[in-house]
Amino acid sequence: MNDRYVSPLSERYASREMQYIFSPDMKFKTWRRLWIALAETEKELGLPITQEQIDELKAHAEEINYEVAKERERMVRHDVMSHVYAYGQQCPKAKGIIHLGATSCYVGDNTDIIIMREALLLVRKKLLNVMAELAKFADAYKNQPTLAFTHFQPAQPTTVGKRATLWLQELCLDLEDLDHVLGSLKLLGSKGTTGTQASFLELFDGDHEKCRQADAMIAEKMGFSSCYPVSGQTYSRKVDTRVINVLAGIAQSAHKFSNDIRLLQHLKEVEEPFEKTQIGSSAMAYKRNPMRSERIASLSNYVMADVINPMLVASTQWFERTLDDSANKRLSVPEGFLAVDGILDLYLNVVDGLVVYPKVIEKHMMAELPFMATENIMMDAVKAGGDRQELHERIRTLSMEAGRNVKEQGLDNNLLELIAADPAFGLSLEELKKAMEPSRYVGRAPKQVEEFLTEVVNPILEANKDELGLKAEINV
Repeated sequence: MNDRYVSPLSERYASREMQYIFSPDMKFKTWRRLWIALAETEKELGLPITQEQIDELKAHAEEINYEVAKERERMVRHDVMSHVYAYGQQCPKAKGIIHLGATSCYVGDNTDIIIMREALLLVRKKLLNVMAELAKFADAYKNQPTLAFTHFQPAQPTTVGKRATLWLQELCLDLEDLDHVLGSLKLLGSKGTTGTQASFLELFDGDHEKCRQADAMIAEKMGFSSCYPVSGQTYSRKVDTRVINVLAGIAQSAHKFSNDIRLLQHLKEVEEPFEKTQIGSSAMAYKRNPMRSERIASLSNYVMADVINPMLVASTQWFERTLDDSANKRLSVPEGFLAVDGILDLYLNVVDGLVVYPKVIEKHMMAELPFMATENIMMDAVKAGGDRQELHERIRTLSMEAGRNVKEQGLDNNLLELIAADPAFGLSLEELKKAMEPSRYVGRAPKQVEEFLTEVVNPILEANKDELGLKAEINV
């Protein structure tokens, strides 16, 4: 297969589980399950279909004769009717009742919904596992002071664990969105060629209630609570937009995380995992490039850009349907899921192997802390009898001098020495250094981590504990 294009989503990024969900095997086996559900429903509602016919359909539900279907499609140029024909070849007794009253979208669209639900469930599982690992990381480093940044400029300190809760909270929001969309998915049902159920009304001799029952019964047999109450030939393509929006939301969160990790790796404070035999650069042997985080960002950009596809499809459908959705859906929906699957595997792999360097973090903190401690220093000096307004002006002037020493001359921050030498403060260097304990400046960060994990995250993880325990493998 080295002489033709192969998608990197399947070769490099997505898991086998996600690839199977969008495989021909999954698709065509689901078509057969839908045909069985339709036949059973029609039999239960009084049409002359025998149990023997249904048993025959069930006996061959998993044995798809692909070559027969492919040969037939070359002749008739219609994928659904080719598979109806192939199924009929295996089921001669049931041949005449396969797809009875249905249009192609009965199997095509209902299968699309079923596949998206299965894919969302796998995404949900992986998302929960990333959340669980991030929760462990946040808890482990809830007390580790670190420089916080606004505008990527040093700001009031936080803790490593508190920063992790920011990543985690965004995933909580993504889970809320995912669960909302997952819980609202419905089947198309058996709506017919323009959504009027005219063929089923004919089959059921004008009995409107049986048409309504058919939808409900098919939905139940396929594991759904209901069908969309009205449709054209297809379910509203806005459903695809809602689903891909969920994926794009996860991509946004993952991209933000990957940016932070890449910046932290530049600072040498936190690193993504780097294997013993891994090569960071073909030219510079010493380099440790954050390739996993870069890949998260790259795939996330792809998923966020993918959002426009279902939007365009949904907004340009004509009346009851047009077929200009087909080629786009075949690409944009599966590839959005395959990419997010790869993103979450990478995210889990990175969080599971994050390396924190407390000594580097402390070094960076102590270089900036004198500036951040000036408010406390000023209050101590006021308690010792100093004038607050005068001290404020003195500390501003000394801070500017210390800043120039650092930026223009490359010297260490000597603000404490400058303050100790100023008699207006009445504080010794020893006294000033006692104020340089980073944990004094992190506010409620450690308690915020505890509260967030206890009140928000742990209940989610406990409710989904059967989904946890995944380990992510990445291909390259």
